[in-house]
Amino acid sequence: MNRISKFAKKVNNNEKVFSTLYDDKVDNNVLDNMVNIESEINKIFNSKSYIYKADVIINIDDKVLDKRIIGRNSKYLITNENELIEISKIKNIKIKTG
Repeated sequence: MNRISKFAKKVNNNEKVFSTLYDDKVDNNVLDNMVNIESEINKIFNSKSYIYKADVIINIDDKVLDKRIIGRNSKYLITNENELIEISKIKNIKIKTG
């Protein structure tokens, strides 16, 4: 007995995935900077001095922000004033000293 079903229409349930990691047009400096920023943010939140807040200096484009950050999610830093700072726009971040 042959129990093979035949479908009347074509089944297409594969997802299409796009990645720019291997594209020649990707600026590796941008990717490196994003990794460095993520690394700096992780250092701030994992430091022994971080309890529930950290005073930081953030460079975004042509602005320098003096903020107190209290948390983060995958896209944003959260300040004590409930502001969201987009991580992808950060050029540099350092813990404020003194």
